[in-house]
Order: sequence, then C-alpha cells, then structure tokens
Amino acid sequence: MSEGAAKKEEKPRKFQAIRGTRDLLPPETALWNRVEQTAREVFATFGYGEIRPPVIEPTELFARAVGGDTDIVSKEMYTFDGAAEFSSRFREIGERGSRVGTLAEMAPEEMISLRPEATASVCRAYIEHHMQQLPQPVKLYYMGPMFRRERPQKGRYRQFYQIGAEILGGPDAPAIDAELIEMLMTFFDKCGLQGTELSINSIGHAADNCRRGYVAKLKAELEKVKDKLGADSQRRIETNPLRVLDSKLEHEQPIIATLPHIADHLCDECKTHYAAVKHELELRGVIYRENWRLVRGLDYYMRTTFEITAQGLGSQNAVCGGGRYDGLVELLGGPPTKGIGFAIGEDRLILSLQESGKGAAPQGRDVYIAWMGERAYATAVRAAKTLRKAGFSVELPPTELKFGKAIERASKLGSRFALILGDNEVADGQWTLKTLADGSQQKLTEQALLEYLNGL
Repeated sequence: MSEGAAKKEEKPRKFQAIRGTRDLLPPETALWNRVEQTAREVFATFGYGEIRPPVIEPTELFARAVGGDTDIVSKEMYTFDGAAEFSSRFREIGERGSRVGTLAEMAPEEMISLRPEATASVCRAYIEHHMQQLPQPVKLYYMGPMFRRERPQKGRYRQFYQIGAEILGGPDAPAIDAELIEMLMTFFDKCGLQGTELSINSIGHAADNCRRGYVAKLKAELEKVKDKLGADSQRRIETNPLRVLDSKLEHEQPIIATLPHIADHLCDECKTHYAAVKHELELRGVIYRENWRLVRGLDYYMRTTFEITAQGLGSQNAVCGGGRYDGLVELLGGPPTKGIGFAIGEDRLILSLQESGKGAAPQGRDVYIAWMGERAYATAVRAAKTLRKAGFSVELPPTELKFGKAIERASKLGSRFALILGDNEVADGQWTLKTLADGSQQKLTEQALLEYLNGL
C-alpha cells in the first residue's frame, strides 16, 4: 500500500475540550439561564444597568488593578502579543502552555490578556466613556466568561463564569454598601441557594493611624513566629502580610488566631463607617457574621469587605466576594471615584444549587404533535405555529410516525401532552389532546385547545 493510501485510511483526530474547560449542555443550561435571568430581574429592581466589556484587554490594565505581583497576573493570565505577529505567536500556545511569551519578553503596550476578572474592565469603561458625567453613582452589572490558568478543581475551571456588579461614583455612604449586599442576598434567595452565610469586615484605609499601622504591627508579630509558618506565608510577610490571614494550612491556624485584629486598629472615621454599615444591614434584615480575617491585599481596597459561602462545595465554599475599592478608578487614570462591587462565581453557584436539589428539571415539551397522513400534516404545521406563538414549547416530528412510536417519542421527550391529528380530527375540527401522565384524552376545537392550555 502506498504512503498516500495509508494516510487516507487514517481516522480523523477526535477533539476534546481543553483541560480546565467544558461544554455546558441541555438540560443544565436551562438552570444557567434561570440563574442569569434572575440576576437581571433582581438587579434591575435596584436600578442597575448591564455592561458588556470585551474579553480581551491590555495586560497592563490587570497588572495595575489586580496587582503585578499577584499569582493571577504573574502566573495565571492567558497573555499574548497583540502586535502584528499575533497570529504566529498565538499558534505557540499549544507548544508553550497557556502563555505566549512572558511579561518581560514583550513591550507593555503590545501585550493583551484574556480577562481574569471584570472589575478592572468596568472601571476602564467608566473612565473611557466619561461616565462620571452621568448622574452619580453609576450602577452596573455584568455576566460572562473569565479566564485563569490555574489547577482545575471542583467548581473551578480555566474558563469560568462570573456575575458581578459595581457602583462607581457618588459618596461612600454606608447605605450604599448595605444596599449592595442586600441586593446580593435577595438574588441568592430568589435562586433558592441553601445555607448561605454572609461574612463582613472592615479593613480601614491606607493610613498610619489605620490599616498601614495595623499591617506594621501584624508584620512584627509574624516575624516572631516566622519559623513556624509555611513557605507561602513566610514569603507573604515581606510582600503582603495581610495575605497570611487567608492561609488554609491547618498547622498555621492556631498561630493566626493569636494575631492582632484589624478592627482594634481602625481610625475613628473607619470605625464609624463600619458601625454604620452594620446598622444599615440590620435595618434591611440582612443577617451577617463578622470575620476579622476577611481582608484584601491591595492598597486601593478599603473599609467594607464581604464574602458569601454556600452548601455543597466542601472547603472551597465561597460563592461570592466583594468590597469597597475607592482608589481603583484613580489608579487607572480616572478622577478620584468611590467604588464598591462584588463578583459571584457562577460555576460554584450552579454546583451548589444542583447539589442541594435546586437544579433544573429535565427539559421537556408542553405539546408533542402526533400527526398521521398528508392532510393532517398541514394542520399540524399550523397548530405548531399557533401554539408556539402562544408561548408553548412544541415538538413537531418532521416525518410521519406510527401512533405507538409517536406516543413513545413524546414520553421520552418529557412532553406533558400529545396532540393527536389524523384524518378524522382534521375533518371534524375536533383535535384529540392526550395527557401523558395519566393517559386521559379529550376532544377540543383549536380555540378550545388554546383556552384549555392557557388555563393550566
């Protein structure tokens, strides 16, 4: 056999989704749609409008906003050269892993990244489109895919999805913080999420008599126990002492429990703000617990921070995190602007709903049209169009099936009813509607059929 003939007989390669990504399929997508529609409806009642930023942004935007020294920017972003050689460099992804080049190999203005989060993009859009000229504050929400090259684990993927909201501009009134959290808890309640727990804290602001002073005290205490800490915590003592409080290592927990609390080192103004936020939450009937270890490491984060956990996710049980970031817009080149927001891990939210039995039911049909005969087919097409226009889901088989096969098919599709159309039904104008749950049948005119189904 010739080499050419051998190649022809080779089977084409079967492709699979890239590791850390997956396909979302029916009926699961019905649950995703329900969650996203619930978000749109709830957020609209609080006066939020939707923003849809692009999935690619200048890498420097995230380096400034997320922090150039963070794992997200230094290790996890999908970054490539946005200059003229884009297509050839992009092909290197398969050979070099997730990153095409390193931050040091490319000029900053040529680097673009798939977004690892969306807050930076929303702030960039606020600046670029002069949204500070609109009535303040501007309230925005978003939903869509984010990308991080991290080790895939339960509820966490390299392409994952977030639902988030941001309030930009206006004052830093405690009522703004509380209403944002109230909206979030309302959304989770409408979704049917079980076992939610809201944790809050205040991290003050970057001043010597507030967070900066606390960090200095924290660092001094950590230096005393440095030899008892793991390698990551030892490194963070120098780079970002607050991050030590995030440690999940079991042997570090007794040590962390003895460290000073930030609430004891807030300035008077931040203490007053925190007390007012708690009062506003209580006014709204929002139940919370205080967690002194709930911190954010970057300087533009300040005052209110919060996190929400849910059932069914094991140790990685956080479904949402948020906080105030009054310095971010200015850091990105905009005017001094107050800001607060949150991001929901939609993948984890869906997983928690599924594991608590709140997942979508199998996708069925309202009506399956079992037609027999050419005369009946034209009537079946018209009936399908009429029923769909009225908002019912309809399955119209493209070819004629024997009655038994048609009813079997209707059952497998989860149909509630089978509309039986044969020569007699067409001639008499009396259509047969079969309820598949109990096998009962009734004769109805076209108008009576619509009235009956609409009345259910």
